Amino acid sequence: MSDEESTEYCTTLCDDPSHEVVLIDCGSREMDVTRAVREVTGLSLWHSRVLARRAPVTLLQGLSADGARSAVALLLSAGARAEWREEPEPGERTVPSP
Repeated sequence: MSDEESTEYCTTLCDDPSHEVVLIDCGSREMDVTRAVREVTGLSLWHSRVLARRAPVTLLQGLSADGARSAVALLLSAGARAEWREEPEPGERTVPSP
């Protein structure tokens, strides 16, 4: 390699990191939210109700951004408070949101 040539190093990042869907609050329409939780998770109605009542809880992990957005939209339309977040890298410390 001559002095005029140089080596360039770069780091590649994943274009679409995985996301998670968090149910923050069930709201006043518990049955509608329970049905929405059932639809997005595929769990039984009973398990969906248990999850809805335990809010805040992570419902789904490992989703694409579009999948997470559509799940949150369904939960919001049912009357829940929900959000999607980028999943932290393994070993990263996270601070729970208030």
